[in-house]
Amino acid sequence: MTTATVKSTPAATPAARVPVPRVLAPAALAVSALSCVFAVWTAATLWQAAPDQGGWAWTLRAVAVIGGLAALAVLRPATEAIRRSGRARAAAAVPGRIAEARAEAADAREAAQVAAGSSLAVVVLTLLAVFLLANDHAVQATFFSPEAISSSFRNVTEAFGTNVFIAVAAEALVLVWGLVLAVAKLAPGRAGRPLRWLATAYIDVFRAVPSIVIIYLIGFGLPLAQIPGLSSLTPTWAAIFALTLTYGAYVAEVYRSGIDSIHWSQTAAARSLGLSHARTLRHVVVPQAVRRVTPPLLNDFIGLQKDTALVTVIGTIDAFNQAKIYASNEFNLSSVTVVAALFVVITIPQTRFADRLLARGASGKDS
Repeated sequence: MTTATVKSTPAATPAARVPVPRVLAPAALAVSALSCVFAVWTAATLWQAAPDQGGWAWTLRAVAVIGGLAALAVLRPATEAIRRSGRARAAAAVPGRIAEARAEAADAREAAQVAAGSSLAVVVLTLLAVFLLANDHAVQATFFSPEAISSSFRNVTEAFGTNVFIAVAAEALVLVWGLVLAVAKLAPGRAGRPLRWLATAYIDVFRAVPSIVIIYLIGFGLPLAQIPGLSSLTPTWAAIFALTLTYGAYVAEVYRSGIDSIHWSQTAAARSLGLSHARTLRHVVVPQAVRRVTPPLLNDFIGLQKDTALVTVIGTIDAFNQAKIYASNEFNLSSVTVVAALFVVITIPQTRFADRLLARGASGKDS
């Protein structure tokens, strides 16, 4: 009987079992330092150019100081990565401290990645500042002139009320019209076939034609056609009518998807209790579907709000049309920047609210 000889291999050293980031941390520090130098140089350039900007000088200087100090903050995670990398190497060299070494190495990698990401953000913002400073502040003077903004802000903001009115009125009408189209598209049986065809054709056509074309046709076509009741519409109400026709097609598909998402057993249970198809939709299916489609409805309404700027093609004095008047008189586009800022102010909160509703729906919570 032979005895097998087992050769023992030397145990791996603790340092070999710990992937210490020896290159990543110094590289993150170098990248952070370069981004800080670039940002501070840009801030110094902005500071020196500020006296040439008149009343805009102190604002530019404040931006330069805040930007330069904020850029230096990226050095903190980079130095933290260096420090934790050294701790990881020291702990890896001591038997029994493997867990501590691995934790320090993981923290060092995370700090290095944070430093790299922050440095990239600093570089992007600095390049934006350089773009604004280019060509002797031509970009800043064209789009962000304080004099042009202050002179046009009041009238543009007042005209923006027209955009808000058009959006709110159209949204209220779209909610009703879109539901009508969705119910027609889901009409059951042979009797509902013509309604399904008509609703499908309407939705396909109005989703295919750009909104600006519909607005143009409604705004100028109805007065030319001399249709009783419709030809006398003001440009504002013609815009509301056009946006209702257009976005009703989009919202109808949102409603339809919500109705289709309700399990068939809900309909079967309601019909077994003696409810008609219409009452089943009204009392059982549609209330559940509306709760599910609220986030996508908000997204469609955000698009509708932005499309209110298209009503300028039919002469409605909205914010964009008012801004164009100032831009043509002053040969400066800062008034249009005011319009963009106003749309941002009302749109971003709604976008975050829609995201929150989507997150709640994904987690199973009631919205």
